[in-house]
Amino acid sequence: MNSVAPLFRRLSTRDLIASTSIYISSTVASGEGLSVVFRRWATKKTAGSTKNGRDSLPKSLGVKKFGGERVIPGNIIVRQRGTRFHPGDYVGIGKDHTLYALKEGKVKFEKNKLTGRKWVYVEPKDGYEIHPIYANSSEAPEVKVTA
Repeated sequence: MNSVAPLFRRLSTRDLIASTSIYISSTVASGEGLSVVFRRWATKKTAGSTKNGRDSLPKSLGVKKFGGERVIPGNIIVRQRGTRFHPGDYVGIGKDHTLYALKEGKVKFEKNKLTGRKWVYVEPKDGYEIHPIYANSSEAPEVKVTA
């Protein structure tokens, strides 16, 4: 063990500070003495919260029953945000602007040439019904009446 000791020289703190590059000595700033600044590097990234990581489920919007398709009462015709399509005859509108059939028949889409507004109608299977008040009136136009 004594033979190993002379191979290694003991270093003082001053020698370590002067010879190591991670320490900076500055005698200019402080008139006398040795100023020591230690540089540290992060060994790990900080464990901050991320701003990603959330996503919403798909809403399945769009036309569900196209023109000419048969529908029964309650069938959803269009799911939409806002009124891209407006309800016409025998079509209801839900609170989320979903259009649905009120009567059995075929779906029909129309676009107004002047306003560009799109309308969805259901052409009833049994024909159009006239309100009972107007059914017996002589002023009512001749339309197929079903009871």
